[in-house]
Amino acid sequence: MNFSPGHPEVFQTEGVEATTGPLGQGFAMTVGFAIAETHLRERFNRDRFNVVDHYTYTICGDGDLEEGVAMEAAAIAGNLGLGKLIVLYDSNDITSDGPLEESSRENKQEKFSAMNWQTILVEDGNNLEEISRAIKKAQEKENKPTLIEVKTIIGFGSTLQGTEKIHSNPVGAKEAQHIKESFTWDYDDFFVPKEIKTDFNEVIEKGEETEKNWHKLFEEYKEAYPDLGKELEGFISNEISISKEVWKPFEDDKMATRAASGKVLNRLYHEFPKLIGGSADLASSNKTTIDNYPFMNEKEHIGPNLHFGIREFSMAEITNGITLHGGVRGYCGTFLIFSDYMRPAIRLSSVMNIPATYLMTHDSLHVGQDGPTHQPVEHLISLRAMPNLVVYRPADANETLVGWKLAIESKDNPYLLSLGRHDVPVLDNVDFKGAEKGGYVLSKASDKPDVILIATGSEVEMALKAKEKLSDFKVNVVSLPSWELFDKQTKEYKESVVPSSIVNKASIELGSTIGWSQYVGTDGISLGVNKFGKSAPADDLLNDYGFTVDYIVDEVLKMVERNKGK
Repeated sequence: MNFSPGHPEVFQTEGVEATTGPLGQGFAMTVGFAIAETHLRERFNRDRFNVVDHYTYTICGDGDLEEGVAMEAAAIAGNLGLGKLIVLYDSNDITSDGPLEESSRENKQEKFSAMNWQTILVEDGNNLEEISRAIKKAQEKENKPTLIEVKTIIGFGSTLQGTEKIHSNPVGAKEAQHIKESFTWDYDDFFVPKEIKTDFNEVIEKGEETEKNWHKLFEEYKEAYPDLGKELEGFISNEISISKEVWKPFEDDKMATRAASGKVLNRLYHEFPKLIGGSADLASSNKTTIDNYPFMNEKEHIGPNLHFGIREFSMAEITNGITLHGGVRGYCGTFLIFSDYMRPAIRLSSVMNIPATYLMTHDSLHVGQDGPTHQPVEHLISLRAMPNLVVYRPADANETLVGWKLAIESKDNPYLLSLGRHDVPVLDNVDFKGAEKGGYVLSKASDKPDVILIATGSEVEMALKAKEKLSDFKVNVVSLPSWELFDKQTKEYKESVVPSSIVNKASIELGSTIGWSQYVGTDGISLGVNKFGKSAPADDLLNDYGFTVDYIVDEVLKMVERNKGK
């Protein structure tokens, strides 16, 4: 028998479609499922051929609906009129610490109705006919999602029913026996009665018949609409075929990496039209809009663009749901600083090993006048600490191209592209293969250099300028856009990029210096920012913090002097 872990985990237990557990996040992911279904249905269905046609159901509890992420997602679902989303709300008025009224007295029916949901109340959660009627009514509502509030008694049949004591603690043998007797359940442990097995077998048989009929319908669909049929087959498959034209290097003089990301996204969509995404009300800054295509709204969902509103957490969780659904791929964007709001959802992407893509812009003190609340300092290292997540901080437009390529080709890792706001030079000497490996020698002076400068993102430009000023030394500049990818390379490759025999190594990144010692060694230096920023024009701020090319040169000279003879 196949049992579930403590909380449901996708790809581990049959029938589990998303990893849940942290309250509210499963609810938000189902909104992503419903968006994906609605988009594909409107895009591909024709006449009598409803080749995409399913409801999205979820069961949630009082705790889920106390979490803000669920409310954010519910607002988006109502705004989009996702009529095939049906939520069964197990309303038992008890949470872990006691009665729900001790923390919440809101009227869920009125709250969801105000968010453009249909709401239905089932008074008796043990009345299956009443629940069935509610589901049928929900299915008939085509332009609104439905919340079915089902009143239940927690731990029904237990001596502890209706109390928090039965919420999550396992019951003992005596209490289990009492519950069985209250249900007149006279069977041994783990015994499945014949009538239940028969009922489940009928469900399996019905499912097999439904699948058989769908394949027959799809064959007829392909005959009637061969082009659409071929396109839908491509959507369903995981095969990725993108021409070299999409990955053609940029030849501009200067371009912000956020701008380059937007250009790559638009190039990519024409050959990979599976993408659905948008921004948390910052699309013009994040460059997340697919040009000349519509945004989804309450009446039409055929466009690939989404207005998430200022709801970063649910945006990321909906992106997970879109990606999990299949047939489409989710992406989303905001400022890097707001990854704080999204972290639990990014973590679930990583736990589930799904290829969601996060486009995080304004990734350093260069945000300037927005001040310390908007200037990320500790965020890169905190995200790099997350297992399975690939953080990619490109130095220029062409490394941004590589980051997108890796993200799209990924099948089991989420990618987070850390992108800059300001223009940086478009480098003509990017080693694309090296960039795919997460790190490479961008500017090489020698196989045995005196100094190695290791930088990421916009600070690579500073490293190259520092090299020019360190003309008395043989200096190699290393671009290291991704620790995760670089660390996976062979020892030989890593040694060719950052030789352990070279003691004079300096890392340069406008963020926390934690973790850089693994690359610069005990004799190297890590140049960064370990305090919060200020509100000022970016150049003024960097000068005030002393983070300039001259500062880098001075610190390197001190390091070289200190390491003489080593």
